[in-house]
Amino acid sequence: MSTSMFTKCSARLMSALVGTALIASCSSAPTTPETSEVGADDATADATEGAACAPELAEIDFGIISTESQENLQELWEPFLAAMSEEMGRPVNGFYATDYAGVIEAMGAGKIQIAWYGGKSYIEAAKRSGAEAFAQTVASDGSKGYYAHLITNKANPIVADIDVAAGDGDQYVLDNAGDLTFAFNDPNSTSGFLVPSYYVFAQNGVNPNEAFSELVFSGSHEATAQAVANDQVDVATNNSESMARLQQTDAEAFEQVQIIWTSPLIPSDPIAYQSDIPDCLKAEFEDFFHNMEDETVLGPLDWAGFDPAGDVDWNPIRELDIARQMEEIKNDAAISDADKTTQLEELEKQLAELQ
Repeated sequence: MSTSMFTKCSARLMSALVGTALIASCSSAPTTPETSEVGADDATADATEGAACAPELAEIDFGIISTESQENLQELWEPFLAAMSEEMGRPVNGFYATDYAGVIEAMGAGKIQIAWYGGKSYIEAAKRSGAEAFAQTVASDGSKGYYAHLITNKANPIVADIDVAAGDGDQYVLDNAGDLTFAFNDPNSTSGFLVPSYYVFAQNGVNPNEAFSELVFSGSHEATAQAVANDQVDVATNNSESMARLQQTDAEAFEQVQIIWTSPLIPSDPIAYQSDIPDCLKAEFEDFFHNMEDETVLGPLDWAGFDPAGDVDWNPIRELDIARQMEEIKNDAAISDADKTTQLEELEKQLAELQ
């Protein structure tokens, strides 16, 4: 399924949710981020050239969401940040936090000027922290999308009751949730929370907070995969990109993991700057990303480059998030019909503004 099909799918889902028959048919802990300087000596030598734009910013701080451990992320990103430092004539430092919210909040507080987000974390950062997308990642194979997964351990007895080839593990999870332990990765993750929350749970009238014998947030895709590989949970969320990374970083754990459900295609990740930074710096960021083709620094990230993009390119994620909220409201017996109507009407207005 193409990204455009994901958009059309989202639109059809929204249409099904909106209308007068809607009801009838129906925190993250504080983080301690770390910053690593990359290419500081070389970049400082070129500082005179870079100082012409935004001289008050002697260095650039680049937010990187916590899809896996900081050690792994630094190994992937330091060559890229070094190349960016050299090109921009000033040091570009990686800003790492223990959860997605740490990067969202850092941009709002002016601690970072630019960040790599996922779709869900981006729409939160755009709403709360002034993030503005200007580029979209393109995978090494030329694709601009990826997939969410539900995964389990190959040795878990539940595999025998799932048609793995059909990928219908979501139905097994729904039917047997009370006997299962389950892990999301982060509430601001697209594939690790938003997409499965809608397609697996909200769309089927199931509240995961109440359905499972135990529900946890493991923090990253790497952590959910390890939790499954080590039999710490029965089922967890993950995605196609992170599974490919796991195969490289921990082949033994990868061999123990079985995919049991796959989502529709999700638009690939945005690169976003803080909307209040000087226009000249925005232009420098755009020039660097839109023209980056260095395989030696892109290869470890499994990217071929970046396409120009804008905020509206992640409206399908916003629509999906609204759909999730609407389904959860409809299925919440604790909310009165009057309050449901009020809340749903407000969400319908938000949806209409996107369409």
